[in-house]
Amino acid sequence: MLIWGWRTRIYVLAMTTFLCGRCGNPASHAVRKAVTKFTLFFIPLFPISVKYSAQCTFCGIENRIPKEDAVRLQAQEEQGQQQSAQPGYPQQPPSGGFPQQGLPQGSQQPPHPSQPQGFPQPQHPSQQQYPGQFPQQGQ
Repeated sequence: MLIWGWRTRIYVLAMTTFLCGRCGNPASHAVRKAVTKFTLFFIPLFPISVKYSAQCTFCGIENRIPKEDAVRLQAQEEQGQQQSAQPGYPQQPPSGGFPQQGLPQGSQQPPHPSQPQGFPQPQHPSQQQYPGQFPQQGQ
């Protein structure tokens, strides 16, 4: 008895962000390579077909792409990773997330990052307005 067949393996080449053609969202896309191999007695011998695709992580659509595009996207992903993690230089934490100490009394503090732009900032109790009061000219 001869047992033969095929098996498909899927490899994720890169995770890139670009505009989806279906949903129109700037979402991450998984660039994948599917290799189908002929098997004899459950041992993969040689590839039958190789297909490349990009799947949107937002809507789930999977589009076939040419090999050249897949290789180009993979190279862009690797180049971006190399630039973000330069060897020999420690990663610096972003400044501005720590509370300011030693501010003079009555000085205006910068808005908190979680506070949406365009909304009033919390005020000192002496400057707080109460319901029914209108803002005075010059405040």
